[in-house]
This record gives sequence, C-alpha cells and structure tokens, in this order.
Amino acid sequence: MATDSASRGVRDLREKIPSVDQLLARPLLADLTGRAGRPLVLDATRRVLAALRAELAGTTAAPGELSGHADIAGELERRIILEVEDWLRPSLRPVINATGVVLHTNLGRAPLSAEALDRVREAAAGYSNLEYDLEAGARGKRDAHTARLLAHLLGAEAAIVVNNNAAAVLLVLHELARDGEVIVSRGELIEIGDGFRIPEIMAASGARLREVGTTNRTRLVDYERAIGAETRLLLRVHPSNFRVVGFTDRPSLEELVALGARSGLPVYEDLGSGCLLDLAGAGVGEPVARSSLAAGVPLVSFSGDKLLGGPQAGIIAGKKEFVARVRRNPLFRALRVDKLTIAALEATLRAYLRDAADDVPILRMIRAPAGEIRRRAAAFAALLASASPAAQIEIVEGNSVVGGGSTPGQSLPGWLVAVRATRHSAAALEERLRRPPGGVPVVARIAEDRLVLDLRTVLPEQEQALAAALLAALA
Repeated sequence: MATDSASRGVRDLREKIPSVDQLLARPLLADLTGRAGRPLVLDATRRVLAALRAELAGTTAAPGELSGHADIAGELERRIILEVEDWLRPSLRPVINATGVVLHTNLGRAPLSAEALDRVREAAAGYSNLEYDLEAGARGKRDAHTARLLAHLLGAEAAIVVNNNAAAVLLVLHELARDGEVIVSRGELIEIGDGFRIPEIMAASGARLREVGTTNRTRLVDYERAIGAETRLLLRVHPSNFRVVGFTDRPSLEELVALGARSGLPVYEDLGSGCLLDLAGAGVGEPVARSSLAAGVPLVSFSGDKLLGGPQAGIIAGKKEFVARVRRNPLFRALRVDKLTIAALEATLRAYLRDAADDVPILRMIRAPAGEIRRRAAAFAALLASASPAAQIEIVEGNSVVGGGSTPGQSLPGWLVAVRATRHSAAALEERLRRPPGGVPVVARIAEDRLVLDLRTVLPEQEQALAAALLAALA
C-alpha cells in the first residue's frame, strides 16, 4: 500500500509540473529574463525541467524537496535561477595568492603592473595603431612597438615576440633546423610544466635531435665530434626547473659560440625564465639574457611572464639576420601576439627602461627584504588577533620561492603568518578560504597542521580583502 501511495505521489507530481511558459511568467524569472536575456533563461528552464523528469523516471518516491505539499513551481524557479547564475558567473576569477610562490603557474604567473593594466585597457577600449605607421600614413608592423625597447634592453640587433616561449622554440627550430640535425647536451633535454619536452618540440619542428655527452658532463669535444653534413644548429637549453650538482661539466657560452663560428653553425640558447636584471642580490641566481647575447650567442628566446614580469609571451632576440629569417617563417603569423599582449609588454619594458624595477610586481616581491615581510606579517597578525581572539596566530620564519619553472633549489627568506583555528581543522580552513560563498578566493598552504599565509605574494592592496576572507573562514 505504501508503494502504491508513493507511486501516486510521483504521478501527481508529474501532473503538477508547470509548463515552460508558466515558469517564465513567474516574477523572479521574468526579472531574470530582463537581466540575463530570454535565450539563456529559456534554455536553463528546459534543462531544469528535463532534469526533473529524468529524476522522476523509474522512481516510486518523489525527491524530498518536492514531496508532499511543496511549492513545485517555486522549487523549479530556484533551480533555474541557480543554473543561470552558474552560467553567468565568470570561470576565470581573481584570487589572492598567499602561497609564497611568486610565479605560480597555476595562478597565472606574473601579475601585471598598474601601468601595464592601464595600457591594456586603452588598447582594448578602442582602435590603435597596431599595424599602422602614423608618420607614413601606411601599413606598419606590430613588432615596432616592442622591438626597439627589447633591442635596447638586451643589447640585441633585433627582437620579435610570439605567444609563449614554447612557440619561440618551435619557430626557431622550424626555421633554422628543419630537416636537419640539432646538437644538444643530454643534460639539457628538459621537461617543463604540462609535459612540454625539448625532444618532442624538436620533432614537431621537423628538426632531428643529436644528443651528446652525458646527463652530468658534456665537453666541447662532444659537440665537435657530432658536427656533420646534416648539422644545422647548436642548441643550448637553460635547465630552469632543476639543477645537476656535483661532478658536472659543460662548455661555456663563449666556447660554444667560437665552435659555431669555426663550423659555420649558429648557436641558439633557450633561456626559459627570461631574466633581464641581475637578481643575485635577492638570492636568485638566474642567467641574464643580455649576458648571453654579449657572449656572442646569435639567438636567444625566453618567456615574458616569468622573471621579466610581463604578459605571457615568447621573446626571440639576437642578430638581425637570424631574427629576420625567423620572422619570415609562415608559422610566425600563426604564433604572433595580439594588441593586448603588446600593450602590456611595452609598458613592462618601459619600467626597465626608466630603471623602475619595483613598478614590476614580481620584481618587487622577489627583492622585498625579510625585514619588510616581517613588518607586514606582524601588522597583519595583530589585526587578526584583535578581531578573532579565539584563533591561535603566530609569526614564524619561513621561505618563499620564485617558482614558474625557475630558480630550483633557491628560496627567499621571510616570515609567515601561521593560523590554527579552534572550530576548523587546517584542511577545512584552507578549503573555506579557497571556496568562499562570496568574495575573492584565497589560495594558501598548510604546514604542521596550521594554515600558513605568506604575504610576500599578497599585493598590499589585497591585505584588507585577505583579512576579511580569513575572519569569515574562521567563524
């Protein structure tokens, strides 16, 4: 009997399901249609109704929220509103990076400077002289906006920009070594994030890999012996995300360039992280792009959104004859950057030009002394302690890292804010920060069963939002 009663309840429920038009006429959905547009609300309504019918198919019991005397139309209205809001909510959202990883690849790497953001807004809001020479009144080249700046800052004869450094490597190899051999040390056959491997990108370019030396030791004579009729290029790859230490050896850039000159072969160096400033004073040891070109390397490439601190881009620079060849390659048009990237990169490069490195957010973060981080952490901890006395909040010594596939084994000393909540575990607190019901998500880390916040990677203007998010999560 109970089963028959439940079945009748399901049948009655099916009969009470309102039509699409009846639902769209309800005040909340009518208002939503005015804000979100009829096509989206109509589609969501049909989806919700189809999902309900599928939910009721083959069952003898109505869902709890729809059983008995529930307001079926009201429940469906609620579901439709949630569906529409989910579609309208941006998937790409700002987050507060409290991890201490400066170039966090999963969080978008380098944040842009205020000037770069202004230039992007200007370029996006209207028309621009992207490929128009205002002086000549004729078509120009988009390279012009960054080429002169890059050449000046790098001491290069010429420079071009593509959409990332992987594209730069592909393009250079395709132009200079297609159907030929490229000699590279076994110790430099790297893999970076998301499975990008030098041998695979080389194969895609049409070049053939010729490995020389061993993982830890490659001598100049190894390159000399490998050079043959099919050799097109000598490749040097900076191992930006790992270090080989101990019994190691490899020829200097000057030695490799001299060998290339004797053999009539160009040398190309993939620098990866793209450091324009010597950051040794901040404890960061990465090769400076200008030094490679000064050593005579004809062609280098590197990323724009790593240690350079700009937008995602791949920068190719060096001698004019090689840059011109690479630019003429048909792949260049497929891999070129848009006006927004050019605007952001130009603004970032101008900060270097006027010797204002601290205007570049990631350089300011990397170069911030431990004492400054400690002062910020202490002030932040005091604010939290006064607002949430139940939580245990401490300032502890710790380290940040540059990240982004650069400076392996190197860290930036600093101070961290460690939080232990009375009502939530560290894991629960981390999730509450990462998935807030409102506000900006915060990505932090856990250490020794405490939530740890590293203010080195928190922009000063984000501290108030961070404090509000943490206090809400602690509640």
